[in-house]
Amino acid sequence: MSLIDKLKSGLAKTRQGIWKNTVGLFRGKVDEEFYEELAELLIQGDVGVNTTMELIEELRQRQKEKNLGGEELFAEFKSLLSGFLQISNFKLDPEQLNILLIVGVNGSGKTTSLAKLAHYYKQEGFAPLLVAGDTFRAAAIDQLKVWGNRLNLPVIAQSPGSDPAAVCYDAREAARARGKNLLLVDTAGRLHTEKNLMEELKKIKRVLGKEECNLKTLLVLDATNGQNALEQGRTFNKSLTIDGVILTKLDGTAKGGIVFPLARELELPVFKLGLGEGMEDLKSFEPELFVEQLLEDNE
Repeated sequence: MSLIDKLKSGLAKTRQGIWKNTVGLFRGKVDEEFYEELAELLIQGDVGVNTTMELIEELRQRQKEKNLGGEELFAEFKSLLSGFLQISNFKLDPEQLNILLIVGVNGSGKTTSLAKLAHYYKQEGFAPLLVAGDTFRAAAIDQLKVWGNRLNLPVIAQSPGSDPAAVCYDAREAARARGKNLLLVDTAGRLHTEKNLMEELKKIKRVLGKEECNLKTLLVLDATNGQNALEQGRTFNKSLTIDGVILTKLDGTAKGGIVFPLARELELPVFKLGLGEGMEDLKSFEPELFVEQLLEDNE
C-alpha cells in the first residue's frame, strides 16, 4: 500500500469530527466568530493552546495582508500547519555501526515499533541485532525474544534485574564481533516523571556512545495520549536530546493534532508514524502529505 493510501486509511478516524468540522469552517464567513470556533476546534484536536494561538495570529495576519476569502485562507491554513512541522530525516550508514536507542513510557508501543524498524532495515539490507535493555520486566525481555524469533533476528538479553547499561555494552561489543551494523535497543519505560529512570537512560546512552558509532535516540509517543504525550516529549528531550519521534496509534485517535506542538513548541522532529498493527504500517513522515490527508475535503 502506498504512503498516500496508508495515510488515507490510517487517518480515517482522525479526519472525522474535529478535523472535518475544521474544514467546514472555511466554507462560511471569516469573522471573529470564525477564529474563535477555529481556535476551539484546534485545541480540542490536541494542537495545544500555545501552538493554536500562534497559528490563529499568523492566519489573521495573512488574511489581513492578502484580503483572503475562505478557500484561499484554507490553503494558507494548510501551508501554515505544514510549515510548523519538522521531520527527522537522518540516514543510517551501512559501513559503520548504527545504534537506535528506543525510549518512551510503558504502553506507548516501544517494543513493537522497534520490531517494525528492525523489519524495515533488514529489508533495506542492514544486519540488525536486537537488545533487551528493559531488564526491569521479565515480560519485556520475553516480548523482544518473541519478536526476534518472528523476524529471524538475534537478540541480546540477560536475566531480569541485570544492569541495563552493562547489557547494552555487551550488545555493542557483540555487534562489532558479529559484523552487525545496526543495534536496536529496547529500554525501560516506567513513568516519565521518575528521575531514576532518566538517570538510567542517560547512563545507557553514555555507554553506547563511548566508541565511535552513529547513535540516534528515538522517542515513542502514543498519539492517543494527547497533551500528556507533549509533556513526555518535553521530559525525555530535556534528559536525553531526542533525534526523532515515532508517533504510534495515530489510526486509533480522533484528534491527532499532537504532532504540531511536538514540532513547534518542543522542536522535536517526527521520524515515523504508526498507522496500524502490520509490520509495514510504520511509515515515514511527510508534513505536506500528512496535512493534506488530515484535512482532506470529501464534500
